[in-house]
Amino acid sequence: MIPPFGYCSGSESGASALRRYQERKLRLLSFWRDGIERQLAAMNAAISTLEQQMHRDQADPQG
Repeated sequence: MIPPFGYCSGSESGASALRRYQERKLRLLSFWRDGIERQLAAMNAAISTLEQQMHRDQADPQG
């Protein structure tokens, strides 16, 4: 997690600092999710390709 320390100025209220912290945390978690979604899409494509190759090879056992 992102530590809330160092993000609070003297003129900033506690609620405002918390809001900024939460927004930063949301951006970080969204960034991580996007990366995981890309990895999942690549994995699904690899599985699909392998399944197609296996079905193709079953149809033509001499191939």
